[in-house]
Amino acid sequence: MNLSDYVKNQKNGGANLTFAQKGICSLTAGGLGALVGTPADLILIRMQGDSTLPVEQRRNYTSVFDAMKRIPKEEGVLSLWKGGGPTVIRAMSLNLGMFTTYEESKERLTKRMPNNVGLAFLLSGCFAGAVAATMSLPFDNAKTKLQKMKAGADGKYPYKNIFDAMGKTVTQDGPLGLWVGLPTYIVRIAPHVIITMMVSEKLKKLLL
Repeated sequence: MNLSDYVKNQKNGGANLTFAQKGICSLTAGGLGALVGTPADLILIRMQGDSTLPVEQRRNYTSVFDAMKRIPKEEGVLSLWKGGGPTVIRAMSLNLGMFTTYEESKERLTKRMPNNVGLAFLLSGCFAGAVAATMSLPFDNAKTKLQKMKAGADGKYPYKNIFDAMGKTVTQDGPLGLWVGLPTYIVRIAPHVIITMMVSEKLKKLLL
């Protein structure tokens, strides 16, 4: 049972959650999940971007396990959570767009399509995927820049925090620079959202 089901059953007496409750549940779940997953996300970003760096700047991790071993040794244990703040913010924005949109769409569409609930769930997942991607992409782009950045010759990093990275992106590329790659990002995120939501619905029927 997820957090939203707990609130629905324990606090609302089985009634649907309000939009505010949906928002709080999605933000909480997204933040906690991202905090746990930050080390893996950091390693993924570094390994994917390593080949794009000059040879002398590459980290050359041989595997995930090699990275898990070397990062604490070379940079300190807390370095595994470098970019943790941006990762949490990105996950919270994605979860907020995904969960609230899906639940609201599902409630409205199932009323309009009582004889085709499966299609209603699928359409809700599609809407949720598009909204989640659009809401989270600016944070995802900034997070990636922070996790890939290296100190310059003067020892200073190009970005101070996620908002500094976003601000410099807007200055250099304009507001739309925050949404560079949106179509590709939607294609990446939407299937994840659809599958997650559809599997969740199936599990609820089987377990509850």
